[in-house]
Amino acid sequence: MTPRPTGVERHLGPDELIVSKTDLQGRITYANESFLRIGAFTEDQVIGQPHNLIRHPEMPRAVFKLLWDTVQSRQELFAYVVNLAADGAHYWVLAHVTPSFDAHGAVVGYHSNRRLPHPEALRRIKPVYAQVLAEEARHSGARAATAAGAALMAQLVEQGAGSYDEFVWSLEPQEVGAR
Repeated sequence: MTPRPTGVERHLGPDELIVSKTDLQGRITYANESFLRIGAFTEDQVIGQPHNLIRHPEMPRAVFKLLWDTVQSRQELFAYVVNLAADGAHYWVLAHVTPSFDAHGAVVGYHSNRRLPHPEALRRIKPVYAQVLAEEARHSGARAATAAGAALMAQLVEQGAGSYDEFVWSLEPQEVGAR
């Protein structure tokens, strides 16, 4: 059963990393202590479960489509993500998701490191995600909603930066020691 968001927000420490690994279907095969603590889970509750177990309802489907399309094409992706903890709390992260390769170069799963995002980046990404969510809500069915959200996200990204990577990094303050 998916928890209901409570509005309680948690924060990672400035040097803390959340790490998880999944198989090719997105089922969790590894979760570090930070993942478990911030997400209010035990290891037994997450291993073997789909990673979307932590999907917050205010996170656009379009971002996850982009994520899956990117890692399945053997590329890495950085994205701002709001996650939902088992107790209904939420936490924002800057996620770095990459495919994991075996010795022969075959993709065998996916690896994600998540860190504390800069507050300025969150201030700037939240209205973008709200626009995309509103567009997704105008469509019935997950497929149509995701496609509409992805089209709007692509348009917004192109206007602001060109590529999604450039867009993500454009949200980070440029001054040294900005945190």
